[in-house]
Formats: sequence, C-alpha cells, structure tokens
Amino acid sequence: MEVPPSPRVPAGRTRSILINLGIAGGSLALGVALAWPIATMIRFVAAYWQWIVGAIVVLIVLAVLGSAAAGIEAHKAQVERQRLREIAHLERVDTMTGPQFEELVAALLRRDGYRHVTIVGRSGDRGVDITARTPDGRKIAVQCKRQSRTVGADRVRNLIGAVHSSYTGHVGVLVTSNTFTAPALDECGDRLVLIDRDRLARWMDGDALII
Repeated sequence: MEVPPSPRVPAGRTRSILINLGIAGGSLALGVALAWPIATMIRFVAAYWQWIVGAIVVLIVLAVLGSAAAGIEAHKAQVERQRLREIAHLERVDTMTGPQFEELVAALLRRDGYRHVTIVGRSGDRGVDITARTPDGRKIAVQCKRQSRTVGADRVRNLIGAVHSSYTGHVGVLVTSNTFTAPALDECGDRLVLIDRDRLARWMDGDALII
C-alpha cells in the first residue's frame, strides 16, 4: 500500500513560523537575563528599605533647607539693594557724616563681591578707612572723603604714602563725594584709583567697581 506524501508547508508560512519562534526565543532569553538583576534589586530593597526611606527623607529635608536658605539670602540681597536705592541720591550723601559715608562705601564694595570688607577705625588708620579684597583676591586700601570742598593734591599724596608705608601690596582707592583738583589728578597718575562724584553716582546706581 502506498503511503500518501506528507503535505507540503508553504515556504512563506515556514518563514513566519521561524520568525515567531525567534521572537519567542529572544523574549525568553531577555526575560531570563532581566530576572536576576530584578530579583537582586527586590531583595536589596526588602533588606534595606528602612535605610532607603531614611536616605530619601534626608535628601528631601536637605532640599527644603537649601531652598529656604536660598530664599533667605535672596531676601537679604533684596533688602540691601532697596537700602542702597534709598540713599542713592547724592543729596543724601551730602548730608551724611564721615562714618555714614564709610558705611555706604563698604556696602557698595560688598554688593560688588568684594570680600573681607573691614572699616578700619578712626585711630592709627594712616588715612585708610576701609580694607578689602577684590573678587579676584587682590588687597585694597580705601580712603573715604565726604566733604564739601574739592580734594587736593595733599590728600592724594598722603594716601600714596600710607599705602607705601603701612599697606604694602594694597591698591589705594580714594573715594570722594566731591571732585579732584587738577594738581590732585597729576599727583595721582596711575598710583591710585580715584572715584569722584560722577563715578560715585554711577557706582551707586549699579555700575560695578572694577579695579
């Protein structure tokens, strides 16, 4: 008796079956590959969940504290800017006392990023009222002259001498609410930074002091 031939599977169907088998095999292999790290992660979380929760809480608290601190600093900066704006009229400067003028100059330096801003005091200062460091670290010695008359060459000469004798390595800065005489400008040359009334007004209005 003749055995009937096996039915032939169409070639297209064969390819489809092979593709499906390949996809199924790949999915199984991927599942096996992912099963171990997932199981390991689950065991780790189960074993240390208290530590993980604690770490998350700490991070949240630090984020909240950092945000609060940034808000406080921003508020302080806003208050300081407002205070400077309130006295940013030269007419107000003209009514200040010497110590008040020094406080103003010190506040402007701090606003512009100067560090270690210190008002020296009234005795033994050799004419220097404020010491500070520029944002890039250089030392400066500042003399503040709030006065109704122009600043003459003798004042410039005195500050140059003070810087050379007592503040070696400092850049001398002379700030006045008035102007400098022509002899004072000649005496200064490039040995000091001079800030007259006009430059002071621009500084108070927001222009940064770059030395």
